[in-house]
Amino acid sequence: MQGRMLHTMIRVGDIDRSVAFYTRLLGMKELRRRDVPDGKYTLVFVGYAEENEQAVIELTYNYGVHSYEMGNAFGHLAVGVPDVAAACEAVRNGGGKVTREAGPVKFGTTIIAFVEDPDGYKIELIQR
Repeated sequence: MQGRMLHTMIRVGDIDRSVAFYTRLLGMKELRRRDVPDGKYTLVFVGYAEENEQAVIELTYNYGVHSYEMGNAFGHLAVGVPDVAAACEAVRNGGGKVTREAGPVKFGTTIIAFVEDPDGYKIELIQR
């Protein structure tokens, strides 16, 4: 079977807070939004390019649910950036949380860092 990755869905406790994090702090664009009152949820798709060009993130807000348990199966999202240290600084200056400062990956040379979104999802920044 041949396919293409379309999106990753994550559940969020405050849609506006999450959209602000991904757009203002990580530089993504809000691509589309769909509010479904009958289903009691809102979907917002964010990404660096249109969905027909690359995979995006689907942020799902279920009305009245303000937090989720992370569990221990999910690891992280990964985002390639030209300058990991500068990206960390932008996240920090915007009120975001840096959980691992920019530096080489253990036993390697690739520069990485980790930040958290407002719901606690880990995002690995990888220098490209």
